[in-house]
Amino acid sequence: MATHRGSGSQGRKKVQVSFVMRDEVERHHRSGVNAVQFDPLLNRLYTAGRDSIVRIWNTHTNKDPYILSMEHHTDWVNDIVLCCNGRTLISASSDTTVKVWNAHKGFCMSTLRTHKDYVKALAYARDREQVASAGLDRAIFLWDVNTLTALTASNNTVTTSSLTGNKDSIYSLAMNAPGTIIVSGSTEKVLRVWDPRTCQKLMKLKGHADNVKALVLNRDGTQCLSGSSDGTIRLWSLGQQRCVATFRVHDEGVWALQANDSFSVVFSGGRDRQIWATDVRNQDNRVLICEEKAPVLKLELCDMDQPSLWVATTDSSIRNWPAKVPSSTRNSGEYGNDSFHPVFTQPEFTIKGGPSIRQYYILNDRRHILTKDTDECVALWDVLTASKVKELGRNVDFEEEIKVRSKMVFVPNWFTVDLKTGLLTIHLEESDCFAAWMSIRELDMPQQTDPSDTKINIGTSLLQALLEHWPKAHLEDGQDGNGGEKTGNSGSVFAVPGHTPVIFSEVGGRTLFRLLCRDAGGETEQMLLNETVPPWVMDVVVQKNVPKFNKIPFFLQPHASTGIKPVKKDRLSASDMIQVRKVIEHVYDKVLGQGSDSGSQTANGNSQDAKEGEKDEDLASIAEERLELLCNDVVLDPNMDLRTVKHFIWKQTGDLTLHYRPLAKKDLHSFCKYSSLNQGDT
Repeated sequence: MATHRGSGSQGRKKVQVSFVMRDEVERHHRSGVNAVQFDPLLNRLYTAGRDSIVRIWNTHTNKDPYILSMEHHTDWVNDIVLCCNGRTLISASSDTTVKVWNAHKGFCMSTLRTHKDYVKALAYARDREQVASAGLDRAIFLWDVNTLTALTASNNTVTTSSLTGNKDSIYSLAMNAPGTIIVSGSTEKVLRVWDPRTCQKLMKLKGHADNVKALVLNRDGTQCLSGSSDGTIRLWSLGQQRCVATFRVHDEGVWALQANDSFSVVFSGGRDRQIWATDVRNQDNRVLICEEKAPVLKLELCDMDQPSLWVATTDSSIRNWPAKVPSSTRNSGEYGNDSFHPVFTQPEFTIKGGPSIRQYYILNDRRHILTKDTDECVALWDVLTASKVKELGRNVDFEEEIKVRSKMVFVPNWFTVDLKTGLLTIHLEESDCFAAWMSIRELDMPQQTDPSDTKINIGTSLLQALLEHWPKAHLEDGQDGNGGEKTGNSGSVFAVPGHTPVIFSEVGGRTLFRLLCRDAGGETEQMLLNETVPPWVMDVVVQKNVPKFNKIPFFLQPHASTGIKPVKKDRLSASDMIQVRKVIEHVYDKVLGQGSDSGSQTANGNSQDAKEGEKDEDLASIAEERLELLCNDVVLDPNMDLRTVKHFIWKQTGDLTLHYRPLAKKDLHSFCKYSSLNQGDT
């Protein structure tokens, strides 16, 4: 027996923050579709797949069939089943959860966190309203659907039976309508059979040479059809505990099966993209219904007046084909595999999918990302505003675009990217998130009017933007979460779209909580955020504590061309964002002692009354006129910062070494005079 609780603490595991950059309403699947269910009462189709979203479609109209999206999962949705005459939908995901949905209204009622790894398959016993779930953790759990639909936020504990004995990851599952037999298929290459009423093992069936990817049971649980990556379909007699027929219909792996009610015809699809209808009693009597554009992942048979098949593939579109049944008059062996031609070349109904991002490049400003999707379209994205900047189009050279948009600027890695859902997902972890500081000027934010060169930690600011709607992030001015003084900026300089999904998850592990950015003020969301937000995020979002600047060590020496031999080699340290002009100013003022009279050389001559900022600007200007800084004999741009110098010009291990020299021969005398004074005094 296993007990599930609806929510739990984050424990000791490290927690990361992720967010997805996407449109407000994602009306189309963005990647492969893993699961399909049809409701004949409402003529609704439910589909789910690799973009993590379950969608509902109206099959009465081909013009605009989209009804709504059911969003709560954070990884691939691998299987779905409709229960309770279409009122309830159960979904299984690689985010390790099973979710229970109100199918008519499209909202998530509860989340089951019993599995410890990807949940790959579901099975449904219609007569008993029982669902089974299984996946890579090798366990099978049995759920009473009526109990699941009664769960609430305050009453979220449910006990489930489990079936054990699998020695490998489970990829397929089947249960007959009365709930008397359950069968699992796995990478173990065998079928395991149980009685779900007693949880007793009944048998193990050997015969396949590869992963068992699809299973179908007849109503009374006496026969089972299995499809495998070995390319075969096998018919098993559970009474005889053996394989009674092997169908070699496909050239490659069989990933999807459906059978009619009488269990006389099996429909199959897989890697070879072909969909076949085969007479179970005579495999030579078969029909090639159609050829899909991509490998087939799932079939859904609508056995109505005019039977049809809904077909889901690794492509994002879903198509409906007539379910052509083999003629009983065809002579056995009359046609070989190569002689068959598809009966249908055009589907009756198509639900168009959207493009999936398949390639990305993070530009070296560590803010913008170039992407290329399955339609060959190139786009530019801004991580700091969680949005698309520009569609660059199809006729764009991706590599050339990278070259054009790359600048000689170095910003540390502070986030990671993944494309598993076909959309850009950005991950922020404590170890890297605060590595990057930038100036307001560099960020070129149009809403910023502050002329000063204020430095901000962009990881901190982005976290503040993602949690902008969380009331806890806006405690009374001057107070931190513990009643003490707060430091740093009180808000983010960025704004992200309210529809942005924000995800808290264990690093390399399970999802703890997902919400839309704009919903952080909701009562339930606030409660869950209080439980889930990790201390490192609390520190910058609630307490407003600013991370430390990154320091860079370096040596400052006169250039060999000056003929000056340094007295000693002192190791200096400064913010890695400090600009070369500031180092030039330091050399001029402190090392060479030329700053004391700089005020007298101001434009207005009134050095005593000039503002401190004006003095600094004058000093910097004069210093730049008289001095230059070099690294590896490359003259440095005064606007460049030290981290960029180290990355692009120094290009070696060990502390950065910079050299200074005069721009005019007349200044060399001053250099010689002051070269041995105050060099280590920073």
